[in-house]
Order: sequence, then structure tokens, then C-alpha cells
Amino acid sequence: MWYVIHSKDVPDSLEKRLRTRPEHLKRLNELLNQGRLYVAGPIPAIDNEDPGPNGYLGSLIIAEFETIEDAQKWAQEDPYVIAGVYASFSVQPFRKVLP
Repeated sequence: MWYVIHSKDVPDSLEKRLRTRPEHLKRLNELLNQGRLYVAGPIPAIDNEDPGPNGYLGSLIIAEFETIEDAQKWAQEDPYVIAGVYASFSVQPFRKVLP
């Protein structure tokens, strides 16, 4: 089943985010290579694709896991969680209808 992982950054997370990004992307690419990643990306703090020093408010990932517990475990082990980029995250089931 698909799951939405919505994460919220701590204030002033940009430096930690940039430092940890390669490890974070490596895990996302593993999901992509397994055909289990639908979409992933950060949520800019301002209305601009590149928010520069304004940074990000969080991230959104939609990926496929066997169970919600598997999705929660995967999210808990995200390098951004470990590095303190995320203040919190939620995992919810997602039913893909379109496209």
C-alpha cells in the first residue's frame, strides 16, 4: 500500500538539511530503484522553487510499504530524523486514484 510521510522541519533547519541531504537522497533512491517511490520533495518556506536561505518547512514522501508499521520504521530511520532536521513526522495510508 502507498503511504504519505509528511515531515515538519525544526526552525532554521537549512544547514542540517544540506549537510545530511546525500544520505537522505540515497535512501529515497533505493525506494525509487525498487519501484516503490511515487513522489518525494521538500516544502519551500516561501513561494519559490528555490527558497535560498529561507529554507524549507518540511518534506512530503509518498512511497509503497507492506504495512504502516514498515512505513513508520522507515521514516523513523531517515537521516533527517537522526540529524534533527525534522521536528516531527506523520505516516498515513494513501489511496492512489489518479493518474
